[in-house]
Amino acid sequence: MTTVSVDPVTQEIIEGKLIATVDEMGIVMARTSMSPVIYEVLDFACGLLTSEGELVAQMNGITLFTGTFGTQVKALIERFKGNLADGDILLTNDPYSGGTHACDFAIVKPIFFDGAILGYAINVAHYLDVGGSVPGSLAPNAVSVFQEGLRLPGVKIVRSDVFSDELLHIIGENVRFPEIALGDLTAQVATVRVAARRMTELATKYGEKIVRQAFVNLLDSSERQSRAAIAALPDGTYHAEDVIDGDGVTEDPIRVKVAVTIAGDRIIADFSGNPPAVAGPINCARGALQSATRTIVKALVAPQAPSNEGWFRPLEVVAEPGTIFTAEKPSPTGWYYEGSVHASELVWKALAPLVPSRFSAGSYSSLCVVYLSGKDHSGEPFVHIEPQHGGWGASEDRDGANAVIALTDGDTYNYSVEAIEARFPIIVRQYALNVEGGVGAGRRRGGFGVVRDYEILGDDAVAYCSLGRTKTLPWGMNGGAEGSPNVVQIISDGGNSVRSYGRNPHIPLNRGDVVRIVTGGGGGWGDPAQRERHLVEDDVLKGLISKEEASRVYGFVPGSVE
Repeated sequence: MTTVSVDPVTQEIIEGKLIATVDEMGIVMARTSMSPVIYEVLDFACGLLTSEGELVAQMNGITLFTGTFGTQVKALIERFKGNLADGDILLTNDPYSGGTHACDFAIVKPIFFDGAILGYAINVAHYLDVGGSVPGSLAPNAVSVFQEGLRLPGVKIVRSDVFSDELLHIIGENVRFPEIALGDLTAQVATVRVAARRMTELATKYGEKIVRQAFVNLLDSSERQSRAAIAALPDGTYHAEDVIDGDGVTEDPIRVKVAVTIAGDRIIADFSGNPPAVAGPINCARGALQSATRTIVKALVAPQAPSNEGWFRPLEVVAEPGTIFTAEKPSPTGWYYEGSVHASELVWKALAPLVPSRFSAGSYSSLCVVYLSGKDHSGEPFVHIEPQHGGWGASEDRDGANAVIALTDGDTYNYSVEAIEARFPIIVRQYALNVEGGVGAGRRRGGFGVVRDYEILGDDAVAYCSLGRTKTLPWGMNGGAEGSPNVVQIISDGGNSVRSYGRNPHIPLNRGDVVRIVTGGGGGWGDPAQRERHLVEDDVLKGLISKEEASRVYGFVPGSVE
């Protein structure tokens, strides 16, 4: 492409238009989708990419999609090379072609201008159900991707602006909630069409060459800033290790590791030597590994800046194929975010000593997702899926954050209590900080997790779950204590029976049972003996810790005269 000059004002306007466009896509999706996991939780993300498949803009959304957009679009470009026309829209939910798991449907529209592809719009959203062996599709004990629902690894869902009736029929016949699934699909298509209109407006106003050059300038500028931030760090290789608490099929601990090398203005994350893909579905494929690593690099170089491909050009991710972080077909990947968060935390842990003001001690990590299914008051089937917030670790200069969503999920939410009770045969009996479970003590303490109680109002309900950090606790830094575990408890018989679970594929529930989800507290930073007295007293005053615990952990009784 011939280089043209773009004046700074025009460059700024175009960059602003890109961000406005992806934000508009997000608004359209939230307002028109039919699944509460999309319009309440906001489990989706939208982006714009160049004609080569490089990300230039992404709305705030699922963090873990930061690095999958490009790999998914590039896979589709390769698949449909020379076979795309204006009005085509593509669909893929293949974890082995740059994606995540079968429940995440990616809708991609090539944006044509004057007969050539100017770029691509993408919307990736989590579907409530895509078939498979259990309602919600994510069996925690799946041992094959073929148990995890319908996969469509690159198809034209729309040709010449007309939906494919055959594909709509296939989708509708293979999912448990066809009306919801097809409604969400229609919403996704609407968002990429909005993006195409906005990009056409941009190219019409400024010219195609100016817009393409603005893409180049944006990516090059981000790359320069990224390299400068990395170059400011000391060269060296930094190691981290962690343990994953079982895979859903067995409870055997899975030891994982990374070596992160800073070399001038480059960063290499080497995941070589990790275990082969495990039997259970906490594996992630290479696209998710790439994205998990990019999440941490972005936090390192420019956490507040809009995301694009340029920030990640200095990054190289090394991993042999077929591992727990680079699973290949037919290894299951349904709970990929439970594996990929460990990849993120490994890089985070390795770099934390270098950037202690920005990187904290270990967090509760797991999304602590529990699926509840059964029949509602009218006899219709329902599935409730919801991520939970938890405690993050302390950093060098401040306490950890309380009740924040896990590293993988970015700007997503759990349900409001009113939305749950209006839609499902469930009452939320408690939503509070997990002060009884404790947090990692330190000069700066970890943040607190949450306790959320769901009373089941119907009969023949079941639950399933896959929680990490149930045994291996969030790590402390510089003498800080470990955090506390995650757990699911089923409370029956008026509280006389309490059963505890981590990863479990089938938990029968009776009317009146309470499903309690307890998320852990983050790790501490620094010697607890160095914590300022007034901070300990403030925690006691707020009911976050007891006087007894303050005495045991910090060595004095608040309110006493010494």
